[in-house]
Amino acid sequence: MNQAFPPGHRFHELGDLLASYANVDFTFSDTAEAPGPALSAYLRIAARDPARAATAIRQIDDLLSVGLFSEEIAEEVEHLPHIRPPMGTSVEDCLRVVREHLHRFLQDPSRVPRMNPQSAWEWNERFPFLGQLLGTYFHRDFSYIYASREEALDEYVGEADPEDRVHVAQEIGELLEMVSSEQELRTATAALGLDLLPPRGMTLQGWFESVRRKIAAPR
Repeated sequence: MNQAFPPGHRFHELGDLLASYANVDFTFSDTAEAPGPALSAYLRIAARDPARAATAIRQIDDLLSVGLFSEEIAEEVEHLPHIRPPMGTSVEDCLRVVREHLHRFLQDPSRVPRMNPQSAWEWNERFPFLGQLLGTYFHRDFSYIYASREEALDEYVGEADPEDRVHVAQEIGELLEMVSSEQELRTATAALGLDLLPPRGMTLQGWFESVRRKIAAPR
């Protein structure tokens, strides 16, 4: 999974939320009226699992009640992405604005506009198992480890849990349905960690369809 903070971390969901800001520009850009790009990305992900937004609210409340600069949470806060507030505001002010947007979202999660992911963070949150496959086996140092794409994929199929393979095959299908062009697929898979061209004579879509068939084949 691509979760940056394990569930045992006191602010694990808040950390994931802030990671969306870190992936955009490390700045809180939300207003009281509308969420900015980073929070909008988080809300699109949370629309698939609204419990995440509820957890984020609880963790924001926890942090604000203790105090951002409290020694009690100093170590946990140190490991959170450090996002800059606009001039004249504080991080606490920004978190209160974020909290209000999360609260409004929970009143009706279906109101979040549907669109394809807009950042690498969002692509990886939307397709975590595929991101793990591509980032682990088909990264830029691929050629130093494997003689071919087939060898890398054989190793994955041989070592991955059956449940993970099911998730990857499903996510490949969902991704191919989501994008409408080879260029969009290239952009999405680059964000997910792919740093290779498809095999000679194949489109990227064709290669992913072959990968899905191999991963989904009974063993």
